[in-house]
Amino acid sequence: MNEVPRFVTEAGASHLLDIPQAELNRISEESGLGRVECAGEEKKTYFTYEELLQVWLLAAFQKLTNH
Repeated sequence: MNEVPRFVTEAGASHLLDIPQAELNRISEESGLGRVECAGEEKKTYFTYEELLQVWLLAAFQKLTNH
């Protein structure tokens, strides 16, 4: 049985939400959403599906209020 992953990478989240990775990174840093994992010099951010929904809502709200 194939299990659905519990976390989505920043690149995957950017693709799923159709927002640039830089914008996703900014929203993540400003809101505190996502989990940063460090391995040596490399940092990767992961999101739960609940966090993806919150990021999507924040991005949509910002898009509406900036126009």
